Amino acid sequence: MVAVSSMFAFTGSADRPAYSASKGGVSQLTRSLAVEYAPLGVRVNCVAPGFVVTPLARGVLDDPVASAAVLARIPMGRLGDPGEVASVIEFLCSPAARYVTGAVVPVDGGYLAA
Repeated sequence: MVAVSSMFAFTGSADRPAYSASKGGVSQLTRSLAVEYAPLGVRVNCVAPGFVVTPLARGVLDDPVASAAVLARIPMGRLGDPGEVASVIEFLCSPAARYVTGAVVPVDGGYLAA
């Protein structure tokens, strides 16, 4: 199983407290289910996307000041593409990740590291 959380599960967000709290819950549920189901051979992981070019990011993308601030914090210097998140999900579902469970994987261009 692969759940989808958000980088805001790690950092919080002043203007999105309910969203951040819900994504924190998704991340912790992922860890708890991983522990519960590992003995049955079921892997449970999660991706935590950062700013990705989707309709949900329109508010940031359409605001030049907000967009510049976000881009300044991303070490890779760009927003993500949905396919880049999908690739990580594909990996987590593949046999290559057979020893990975309980992970919350940021897919954020380095945002959390900056």
